[in-house]
Parts: sequence; C-alpha cells; structure tokens
Amino acid sequence: MGLLCIPTSSSAVPTFFLICCALFVSQALGARTLEPQSSLPFIWPLPEKFIFGNETLSVDPAISISLSGNGAASNIVREAFERYKGILFEHGDRFRFLRTLNPVYDVNKMIVIVHSNSEELQLGVDESYNLVVSGAQQLSGAGGVKIEANTVFGALRGLETFSQLCSFDYTTKKVEINKAPWSIRDKPRFQYRGLMLDTSRHYLPVKVIKQIIESMSYAKLNVLHWHIIDEQSFPLEVPSYPHLWKGSYSKWERYTVEDAHEIVNFSKMRGINVMAEVDVPGHAASWGVGYPDLWPSPLCNQPLDVSKKFTFDVLSGILTDMRKIFPFELFHLGGDEVNTDCWTNTSAVNKWLQSKNMTAEDAYEYFVLKAQKIAISKNWSPVNWEETFNTFPTNLHPKTVVHNWLGPGVCPKAVAKGFRCIFSNQGVWYLDHLNVRWETLYTAEPLEGIHKTSEQKLVIGGEVCMWGETADTSDVQQTIWPRAAAAAERLWSPRDSSTAHATEIAMRRLQYFRCLLNRRGVAAAPVTNYEARAAPDSPGSCFVQ
Repeated sequence: MGLLCIPTSSSAVPTFFLICCALFVSQALGARTLEPQSSLPFIWPLPEKFIFGNETLSVDPAISISLSGNGAASNIVREAFERYKGILFEHGDRFRFLRTLNPVYDVNKMIVIVHSNSEELQLGVDESYNLVVSGAQQLSGAGGVKIEANTVFGALRGLETFSQLCSFDYTTKKVEINKAPWSIRDKPRFQYRGLMLDTSRHYLPVKVIKQIIESMSYAKLNVLHWHIIDEQSFPLEVPSYPHLWKGSYSKWERYTVEDAHEIVNFSKMRGINVMAEVDVPGHAASWGVGYPDLWPSPLCNQPLDVSKKFTFDVLSGILTDMRKIFPFELFHLGGDEVNTDCWTNTSAVNKWLQSKNMTAEDAYEYFVLKAQKIAISKNWSPVNWEETFNTFPTNLHPKTVVHNWLGPGVCPKAVAKGFRCIFSNQGVWYLDHLNVRWETLYTAEPLEGIHKTSEQKLVIGGEVCMWGETADTSDVQQTIWPRAAAAAERLWSPRDSSTAHATEIAMRRLQYFRCLLNRRGVAAAPVTNYEARAAPDSPGSCFVQ
C-alpha cells in the first residue's frame, strides 16, 4: 500500500512532492512504505508522512551547509547546523587519522532552503519542513540532503529529524544514514507543545535549565512554561521592586534579569518559546518576605492582600519588568488553589470586603480579572489555571487561555464557550506523579470529548508538568524523560486511532529515543520502569530497558 503525497499551498511542497512520488514509484530504489506498522523507523516524534528505502549512506564529518531563500542569512539555522554536527560527529577527533586515507563519503553537503526571513517566534509559527535524502544513484559524489521550510523554525525541526536518521557505525567508524533514500514531509499536530518547569520548590541552576531546554528540542517541544515563583521562594530579580527576591531560598539561589534573558534567547535559538508564570493571588507567600505589606497579616500570608492598591502596583511592576524579558504572547497568571480564609479572617481585609459588598469568592474573581487587565495592557494574552473558568467562566476576558489540570472534561467545556485551552490533565500528564507510566501519557488525547472542528481548533495543545516538590538538579532530567517524549509525540504526530496496540508499537521506538537521549548526555530513565526515575532493576542493554 503506497504513501499518498498530497501537495498543499506551501511554496516548499512542489519540489518535495515530485521527489516523494518519484521515489515511491521507483522500485529500483527499493522504496517501501510503513506497512505493517511494526516497521516504523526510529524517529521520535514520528513524522506526518515519509518514505524510505534500503540503502546505507556514509556522511562526511566535514559536511557543509548551503543556505538559500529569504532566510539564508539566519544565524539560527547556521548555529543549529554546527550544534548537530557536534552531536553526530562526537567520535570525529578520535578517528582523525582516517582522513589521511582519503575516505570516500556519500553525503558531503546539506542544502537548506528557508523561504521567510522572519525570525519572530510566536504561537502558531510555521514549523513544517520537507526533508529529502537522495539515494546513491542520485548523489554522484556531491550533496545528498535537502531541507526546505517556510521558516527557520521549520528548518530546525528538519535538522533534528535528520540527526535522528544518522548513527555512528562502530565497524566502519563512520556516521551513516540507514534506510536511504528518505522523503519526509512533516508538520506538528498542535501549535503548543509544552513542558512546565517549577523553579520555586527547588532552585535549578541556569545551566540545568539550558540542558532541559536542549533536550526539549530533541522531542520537538516548543514551549517552556517557566513556573518561576511560588509560595516557597521568589528567586527572580525584579528591578522595580528589588526586595522581592529576598523571598529566595538563599542569595545563591536566584535568577538575575540577565539570566532570564539568557534563558529566553537560548530557547529561541532552539525554536522554543518561554511562557513565564506569576501565580496570583494564591501561592504567593514568598512575596511578603521582601514586602510584608503584601500579606493580609503577619500570621496569614496568602492569598495576597486584595484590599490594597500596593498589591496591584507590585503586580504591575513585576509584569512591566518581565515584559522586557519575555516576548511570547502568552503569560500565565495562575489563579489556582486559592484559599480565601486569610481575607475573611483578617479584620482589615474583611472590612474592605464588606465596604465593597463582596464575598471572598467575589474578591477572588476581582483579583483575577484585575490581574488579567494588567497583563492585557502589556499586550499579553492571559493564561489561567482551570479554577478561574470553573468559578466565573462568563466574566473571564475573551483572550483567556484556560489551562486544564484537575481532570478530564474541562477543555470541552472551555472551547464550547469560545475559550482556548491547554491540556495538562494531572492524572495523565503530571510528571511528578511517579506512578504514571509512559503508556498513560502516550494514550492521553487532548481532543477527547471535542467533536466539532471549530472547537478542536481552540485546543492549542498540551503540556506536561514537572512540579518541583521532589525534583531538583539531582533527579529532574530522569523524572522528565523519557515520559515527556510520549506526550511530545502525541502533540506532534498525527493521531493513530486505527490500532489497539499503539503502545506496543511505540515501545521499541521510545526505548531507542531514550538511548539517543542518553548518548546526548540526557539522564533519561529506563522506559520499562514501574515507577518513574527509578534505577534499572537489572543489568541489560539500554535498548531493552
């Protein structure tokens, strides 16, 4: 059964379409499609459409890049190409003596065509790409790889896929591409594919955050939801209110403005947006360490004091300073788990409530909506945890993105009312739930219960959440990986509803991807663990654990 190649309006498609179909009809090249499914290649996440053959090609360690199109001047692509060369040819210096033997390589050049010169990274940016690896008969000693994309970020995704086609052969001592020729046409299923990282419960050094961001790019995740601040600590520098980071655990566990800029820029070079979160009005006890007036009282320190103008002045100052750092159009305002007892039990706040003829629940709504207004005034679209939607759905700003976490069924209700939604059901996509196995993450469906196409489009994607109560530098990577990769494929690849054995088919591929992460220095735990981040239970190969 053949793979259908359907051209679209993309300017990148016609060339790929011709090559793809030519390869399909060429029996001489031994091209075959992916039937049965057990023959799926070791690419994670799985591309949308692809054809491959049965040849093996060697790749020159000195492979060069030729950039063309309107985006030819982009440093984003050039730097990524050099990064991937470093990954693929890590053995290069050890076998330098082979160069004196003048070895012949099949692939020595990569052509990258980027049609747009824009490097703006926002929600919904075009990440599609076409990747062609020619067969030996077409190489003629030159070239061999072509990536075509509408944006630099699509080119990044193509480079990652190409890197996964390559592996080092310990017999020939060369990097080789197996199953060539390849023709791949790919794009993500969802525009928002996130990982939430909590740096309040445990401080994570900038170097560790960068390592996590790098690993996200390997799975084509594209949003780092940075939960910077919570009740336990306030590690971020806020120039407008310089005493706020007195709420950090220590003076060595902080992020400067320059650190935050560095994380955002590092992420962009890998096609990853950073969505910051300032959770209000609850989860904010650490604010009052530097500014005690933010507490309802010294003995009752959260939620933030709703009765004071100063509270909203500080919030506005924080968002003003953060807007200079975080260009992403979404900003998370939290709004979850708000216990309003401090408001009703503190006489000054309670008197204010009475003067405004408000209940504590009214004040919760008042605070959330006022925070939304501040964020919108700074050209952000607010994201709020689902409690806000569950409590006062009709009054939320229409730009609100509802972030599901408590359980199933929220996104269907939110999109039915016209809101956008992010899927993070804690029962399936909370990584701190160590008893949730990868199969559960893999089979979760963000569109469950949503049948209208117009409403499905309002689910912008999903996010796995790495809450930090029991995760720090010592174990965060193996808590994230490889389970986050299961959700990453669900968010990138077309939904496969045709088989009841999806996890059985995916398991070998995920084991291979876990080993790839290990080879790249990512401490991904065994796939077969009963409990996440546990050590292997016996000796054995990475590829079967």
